[in-house]
Amino acid sequence: MTEITIGGRLVGPAHKPFIIAEMSGNHNQSLERALALVDAAAAAGVDALKLQTYTADTITMDTGFAIDEEGQSLWEGKNLYQLYQEAHTPWEWHAELFARARQHGMLAFSSPFDETAVDFLETLDVPAYKIASFENAHWPLLRKVAATGKPVIVSTGAATLAEIDDAVRVLREAGCRELVLLKCTSTYPASPANTNLRTIPVLAETFGCPIGLSDHTMGVGASVAAVALGACVIEKHFTTSRAEGGVDSAFSLEPHELKLLVEETERAHQALGGVQLCIQTGEEKSRLYKRSIYVAKPIAAGEELTTDNLKIIRPGDGLWPRHWETVLGRKATQALKPGTPLTWDVI
Repeated sequence: MTEITIGGRLVGPAHKPFIIAEMSGNHNQSLERALALVDAAAAAGVDALKLQTYTADTITMDTGFAIDEEGQSLWEGKNLYQLYQEAHTPWEWHAELFARARQHGMLAFSSPFDETAVDFLETLDVPAYKIASFENAHWPLLRKVAATGKPVIVSTGAATLAEIDDAVRVLREAGCRELVLLKCTSTYPASPANTNLRTIPVLAETFGCPIGLSDHTMGVGASVAAVALGACVIEKHFTTSRAEGGVDSAFSLEPHELKLLVEETERAHQALGGVQLCIQTGEEKSRLYKRSIYVAKPIAAGEELTTDNLKIIRPGDGLWPRHWETVLGRKATQALKPGTPLTWDVI
C-alpha cells in the first residue's frame, strides 16, 4: 500500500509531503511555552504536531543509569531517570495541546512509550501513532498500537533490516493496515554523512508502504533531498528558540526554519513531476530563442554561402545549426539582406 490516510489527509508519493513538527521536551516544563510551540508550528504550515507520551517511571527506573556514548551525545553523563523527568510532556497537558492544534486545523498525535500511554492516548482519540526508534523492537507496544486500527508511523533508527522486517510483520499480524516507515539515524544531532538517504527507495521497494524521514540533522537540506528520493513524510524537531535551550533544542528548527521546511519540501515534491522527454507546452515559445543560421552580410544571387556571410545567432527563425556544414559552399538563389533567416528555399 503506497498511500494511506491520516486524519483525513492522504499520505503517499502522489501527495505533498506530510510534515510533522516534533515538540519533544522543548517546552522546558512550561505549559505556556508548549502552547506557544503549538501556535508556531501551525503558523509554519505543518500538517501535524507530535508529542511524546511517557513519564520517567514508564520508561526507566531510578537506579542511576547514565548515558555513556563516548562524547557523542548531547546528554552524555546524565542520569536517564532525571533526563526523562526533565524532558517528558505532562500527561495532563495533552488534551489542551491537542485542542489548541485542532483550533489551528492541525492534526495532533503522539509517540507512546508503553502500553499505558496507548490507553491514555485512546481517550484523546488521536488519529495515528508514532513509534520511536528506541521502541521499534518493543513488540508488546507494537501489538497494542496495531490493535487500535489506526495508522502507525515507525522510525527505523538503530535497527537492522531484519529487525525492521520483524517490526513490520508484528504490526501487520496484529491488525495494522496503514503503515509508514521513517528512515532515521539515531544520533542527536545526526550528520548529513550518516543520514544515508539512498535507503529510502530501498525501504519503499522492500516493504511496499509510504516511506519518510525522521530528520535529526541541522537545517532542511536533508529533508528536501529525502523528498526527491521519494519520502512522503518528514518529521523534524522544533523549538521557539535554540538559544533558550531545551533537551532537543540543539538539533531543532526555529519557526522561520520550520516554515522553510514546509515550503521547500513541497517545492521539491512539485519539481519531481513525471518523466518528461519531449518539449512541454510551456517551452514552445522558448524554442524561438535557440540559435539558427542568419545572413550576416549582403549576399548576391548565385553567391557562395560562407562562414563570412553567414552567422549562427538567436532567434531561431532560420535553419538550425545542425545544418551549418550542409549549407556552407552552396549558393544563394536570390539576393539576401543581412538579418535574413536562412531557409532552404533561398539556397
